[in-house]
Amino acid sequence: MNVHVFQHVPFEGVGSMDSWFNAREAKVTYSRFFELYQLPDITNIDLLVVMGGPMSVTDVSSYQWLNEESAFIRKAVITGVPVLGICLGAQLIAYALDAQIFANKYKEIGWFPVESVNDNCDLLPFPKRFPAFHWHGDTFDLPKGAIHLMSSEGCQNQGFMIKKNVIGLQFHLETTSKEVELMIKNCADDMIDGPYVQSPTSIREITVEYADLANVILSDTLDYLTS
Repeated sequence: MNVHVFQHVPFEGVGSMDSWFNAREAKVTYSRFFELYQLPDITNIDLLVVMGGPMSVTDVSSYQWLNEESAFIRKAVITGVPVLGICLGAQLIAYALDAQIFANKYKEIGWFPVESVNDNCDLLPFPKRFPAFHWHGDTFDLPKGAIHLMSSEGCQNQGFMIKKNVIGLQFHLETTSKEVELMIKNCADDMIDGPYVQSPTSIREITVEYADLANVILSDTLDYLTS
């Protein structure tokens, strides 16, 4: 299996997905947009994973690679390559398919439950309701043809699916204690007062309780995408 990862910042890596890749002896390659990067040959990809990042999809003047990345994602979706987008990655999928990206009413930072919309998660290996880790301020309209999967109190569009090969998740299921520490260290300025912003102490404590479940759900999701 050939997996390619679009990584936008050093501190948002694949997290628990690394174990899934290793268990399947996947060959994993990267386009790290914070370094000199190269886009892959799309015909050699069995799974494209688009990670998160603190930038906005519309910050093209500061991150000129965003347009090139979006065009590649669009081509991957259209040609049937399995694609998983996480947080910014989900927004990039939506943007690549001409949906609007905009500031959410609330920042969501910490562990908050997401739940199935109209039982649509029955299509995927998701519980109807489960705790997920969030770190975002933007959200998106659903792309044309997408099935709305998940919602939360703080953000309406938490997840979507297009056909069987594309899943976009606004939240992070790859989170481990290591990833939490990196986010707290590098994005502390995001942690303003708000109804859906937890303290670093709370985030650390809840991660110990819920990260394993989130990681299992993500592994099942990757199995679904690549089956």
